[in-house]
Amino acid sequence: MSRWFKELLIIMIGNFILAVSVVAFILPNDILSGGVAGVAVLLGPFLALDQSLLITIINTCLFIVGLIFLGKHFAFTTLISTITYPFFIMILPLFLSDFHLDPILAAIYAGLLGGIGIGLVVRQGASTGGMDIPPLIAHKYLHADLSKCVMITDGITVLLGLWIYGVEAVLIGLISVYVTGKAISFIITFGASKAKSIEIISDYNDAISSDIQSEMNRGTTLLMAEGGYTRKKRPVLMVIVTEKEYHTVMNIIERYDKEAFLIVKDVQEVHGEGFSFEARI
Repeated sequence: MSRWFKELLIIMIGNFILAVSVVAFILPNDILSGGVAGVAVLLGPFLALDQSLLITIINTCLFIVGLIFLGKHFAFTTLISTITYPFFIMILPLFLSDFHLDPILAAIYAGLLGGIGIGLVVRQGASTGGMDIPPLIAHKYLHADLSKCVMITDGITVLLGLWIYGVEAVLIGLISVYVTGKAISFIITFGASKAKSIEIISDYNDAISSDIQSEMNRGTTLLMAEGGYTRKKRPVLMVIVTEKEYHTVMNIIERYDKEAFLIVKDVQEVHGEGFSFEARI
């Protein structure tokens, strides 16, 4: 299977899942959500335009913005979403019965499926169009967390609907927005090599580094640091290990220096020799 065909297939699957979340959970249960539809509802009372036309205008403007800031590949793959998503929205009601559920339960499942669908599409360097585009621009140029940007964008849209839908609908909508963001984050980072970054300040850095390299086959890096008070320079040993290797490296450190000063950070994603993550996000 060629890479291009695989991307196309995953984009279509992602849009199908997103459409299921809308047709099966959002529309039958009147769940307030973000996206272009939410923006159109908010602007409708102020603009003398048909809501469908307003949605088309907003989508077109955002598509042009995405083409300018995110490139031709983005534009082409997003065009696929622009065609397939409305098609799925049109045909799914013929096969899916309405799921009239408790609103909170409907919001959770709508957010979960919507986040999975969006996440699959975004992993291919595309988008489902519409309000996905501003978060993608922020992610590319500001290096902001994509899932949080989506939550903020949709959350603001939902909050602005307070005066139309009321407090209860907004609170339920925010549940859906939160679940969507978490699902997007999970899908985007699924398969990534999660690891620990450990910075070590010890008088035994040479011995610790030697054992890490020989016993664990992990490279180490020496960084020079300067004490804020004493202005004395001393080396800091840094090593990146998988979560499974964390306790092994801690045992090596304690072997030489039980009072070593350590800074341990969770690393969401690691690239390079010994670690791999093939998704393009």
